[in-house]
Amino acid sequence: MAYDEYLAERMKSILKDKRVNFIEKKMMGGLTFMVDDKMCVGIVKNNLMARIDPEIYEQSLLKKACKPMDFTNKPMKGFVFIEPEGIDMEENLAYWIQLALNYNPKAKSSKKKKK
Repeated sequence: MAYDEYLAERMKSILKDKRVNFIEKKMMGGLTFMVDDKMCVGIVKNNLMARIDPEIYEQSLLKKACKPMDFTNKPMKGFVFIEPEGIDMEENLAYWIQLALNYNPKAKSSKKKKK
């Protein structure tokens, strides 16, 4: 199992309850949920990945089990990982998903590669 499938089901349930249109894409060894063609939330192993407003990035890092998303020894501002103990309760998982959804309209889409 490359990512936590139970967490994926929990996330899908929250997104559906919020009536969010999303697309699932496997990437980074995990699963990403794209909203409006932009990376919004995802799962890497058993961590939630959330794309949040860079303006609240530093204060978010102070929250339980939140850490910078760091694949290359260079954290990506606005992207955070939340470890399992920070999303064990549904309201905590919903909180992080909502932060990502709040930022999504302002987020830039990644550039499409030409074929």
